[in-house]
Amino acid sequence: MGIKYAALEIVVSLGPIEAIPLGQGRTYVVDGRAIAVFRQRDGQLFATQHACPHRGGPLADGIIGAGKVICPLHARKFDLKTGASLQEDCCAIQTYPVRSEGGEIILTLA
Repeated sequence: MGIKYAALEIVVSLGPIEAIPLGQGRTYVVDGRAIAVFRQRDGQLFATQHACPHRGGPLADGIIGAGKVICPLHARKFDLKTGASLQEDCCAIQTYPVRSEGGEIILTLA
C-alpha cells in the first residue's frame, strides 16, 4: 500500500476584477507571498511574483501590454504568460494561474 501525496493548492479570490483598471497591475499578499496581478487592456489576467529578479523592482507598477511587463526600475522585460525573461542578462519570473470567475479574480498557488 503506497501513500499518495496530493500537491497542496491554494485557490483564493482576490476580489472584484474592477479593482485592477485595464492596463494596470496590483500587488496582493497571499499566503505570505507578494503576487503581482495584471489586467491587460484586452481584459486578459496574468499573475507573477511581485519583485523583479534583477533588483527587486515592483513589477505591478511596470508597463504592460502585448503579454509583457517592463520593470519600472531598470526596464527588464518579461513574458507574462511564461515568466521568461526577454533579455539574456536576467532570469525568469514565477507565474501563477489566474482567472476571472463571476466578476472575481481567482488566483491559484501551488
